[in-house]
Formats: sequence, C-alpha cells, structure tokens
Amino acid sequence: MSLHDEGHTVAGWTGTAIATAGSGLLGWGVCAVSVPALVAGFAVGAVSVLVTWYLHLAGWGKPPGPRPRSQWPLGVRDAAARDGHPACVSCRLAGRARRPAPHHRYIPHGRPPTGNRGNRRLTEEADS
Repeated sequence: MSLHDEGHTVAGWTGTAIATAGSGLLGWGVCAVSVPALVAGFAVGAVSVLVTWYLHLAGWGKPPGPRPRSQWPLGVRDAAARDGHPACVSCRLAGRARRPAPHHRYIPHGRPPTGNRGNRRLTEEADS
C-alpha cells in the first residue's frame, strides 16, 4: 500500500470508470465525425460527475486531505459524510458543509461599539 491516501474510494474509481467510457465515446465521435456520439460522450461525462457526487454524499468518498490509515481500504465507508466535511466543495454544494465556529467582534477598550443594536454582551465588554 502506498504512503499516500489519494483516490482509494468507491466514488473515485466509479467516477473515473464512467468518465473514461465517456471520453472514449467522445474520442470515437471525433474520429467518426458523429454528432450523436459527441453528445453521448459529453452526456456520459456529466453522468460521471453526478454519480461521483452522489457516491461521495452517500459515504463512499472521502473528505479533503489525508484520512487515518484504518480508513484507507477501498470498501470503507466514511461515517462523517452525512454531516458534511469541512472545506469540501461537494458537501458545500449539497448544503451539508460544517460551518466554522462564529468569531466575536473585537472591541477596543475605551471606545463604545458603533452600530450596537441592543447587544448587551458587546456593551458589557466595552465597559470593562
């Protein structure tokens, strides 16, 4: 097994296989000068993207970055996929992305906050 964790997922290999078939069909359409084959090749390519996305959201993909070695085998499902992965474009597009923790506004000492609409916490912090 390699020392890197790239592409060892059902979603990745399935999407690659479908995209390869679409590329072959597209290439054949170019050589045969066949518009229906070109359209079919593009359609199969689009299907490969949708299938890969669906499998990723179903837990057969992986989050961005390396995973623990115990999750490297091909048939291991990702239990965190249901909640979404941080910094994952696929999860963000599906509305599953984890939101980062909210940060608090910095209020310098001695200056009252401007635009404070009844937020006591900001007022109390500014007074201390």
